[in-house]
Amino acid sequence: MLAADHIDGLGAILGPQGLLSQPADMASYESGARYDGGRAAFVARPASTEAVSQVVAYCVSHSIALVPQSGNTGLVGGSTPDDSGMQGVLSLDRLRSTFELDIDNRSLCVDAGFRLSEINARLEPYGLFFPIDLGADPMAGGMVATNTGGTRFLRFGDVRRNTLGLKLVLGDKSGTVLDCGAGLRKDNSGPDWKQLFIGTGGAFGIVTECTFNLERLPKQTATAYLVPRGGEDALLLLSEMEERAGTYLNAFEGMSGQAIRHALAHAPALRNPFPGGDIPAYVILVELSRSWAPRAGEQSLDAVLEEILADIWELPGGPLLDAFIGAPSEMWALRHALSEGAKSAGNVVGLDLSFRRGEVMRFRERMAVLLAAEFPQVEISDFGHIGDGGVHFNLVVPRSPDGSVDVELAARLRTYVTRIAVEEHDGSYSAEHGLGRRNQHFYDHYTPAKLKQMAAQFRQVTSPGAVGAVHL
Repeated sequence: MLAADHIDGLGAILGPQGLLSQPADMASYESGARYDGGRAAFVARPASTEAVSQVVAYCVSHSIALVPQSGNTGLVGGSTPDDSGMQGVLSLDRLRSTFELDIDNRSLCVDAGFRLSEINARLEPYGLFFPIDLGADPMAGGMVATNTGGTRFLRFGDVRRNTLGLKLVLGDKSGTVLDCGAGLRKDNSGPDWKQLFIGTGGAFGIVTECTFNLERLPKQTATAYLVPRGGEDALLLLSEMEERAGTYLNAFEGMSGQAIRHALAHAPALRNPFPGGDIPAYVILVELSRSWAPRAGEQSLDAVLEEILADIWELPGGPLLDAFIGAPSEMWALRHALSEGAKSAGNVVGLDLSFRRGEVMRFRERMAVLLAAEFPQVEISDFGHIGDGGVHFNLVVPRSPDGSVDVELAARLRTYVTRIAVEEHDGSYSAEHGLGRRNQHFYDHYTPAKLKQMAAQFRQVTSPGAVGAVHL
């Protein structure tokens, strides 16, 4: 238990609204989105970069460990304390003063505590949006800390690609405030320092303010479900869509039939779009968009998509078994219900993997055989971003009578699948969920010694204090 004088010292910095130390008040900050959680010594809720700096300086000077927490929507244990009761949570949820839109630069400077949904709601009247599309609703600082990707990565890239500048607090005894970038898209005056902080979970510094690139809000959208004949055909369909749709192509999302079944069972308001209710083994959601309103005499985007699919239909070998063009809102509603559907079916062991695009379907098909033999009680309920090589490889394990999680089985599954993904398919164990306690073992095992040494040296320069849930 943390000494009372430290609680008093932090309280003097933050005031009564800025520091939580009672168990009932801290509970929501101690548990993550999926299974991970612990006990916090306190929850610090600074409302400015200066206050973050003061808290960090105090904690580092007194050897108090801090875990930065943004929207707490992560799935790898990167934003919650451990079970020791000696780590403090530094929440960004009160960092909400700065929201500066630069129309001419098509950029936004925003404090780390704004959620993605609010950012885009405020931008919508200007015809702009931050082009990261997720099932969750994270905060700006957390999106940077984990380098979030999302369903439209294929067109717009990840947070790294869309970050123009950062303000950070380093984990040193001074709580040094560092400005990296001024919203410039081109600046070759030295290393692009902000990139060294993105995706590191706060280990090198805590993000307090972000400058993001914005994109034009789509004015026309067309979506379709594609049913490939087999795994290799999915890759052929991706290639054909990229060639024929060009920059119109926003998304190419794969959904397993099992994931769709669970989503439809969990959310009865969703309509089963497949003839006779027969769900295919695998379905691909494609989306095309334009940023301008329909023009007189211009072919509609639905018509463009129909022509593309008609051409693909005639390809030798028949890679496309079926296709359904439908309302974007309905089609995306099913896609975004997949995670909750899997959770409703049992305990989920979720792996966030990425591969070269040609390996995605090969990995899926191989794992279907291997897991059936090694772990017959486990069901694959996966989905992912085939267009960028990402797979949310969710494994559903039947619940025990008391609803508890078999921690040993989950660990064995995670290690088994990760080993095959990384060692035999040259994949990554962290596609877009970032690093956290759940991935620490894999980081330690798979990261080359020289890179770990370089990361540790950089951390000593920037944040030698115990800041972040991951040890780089």
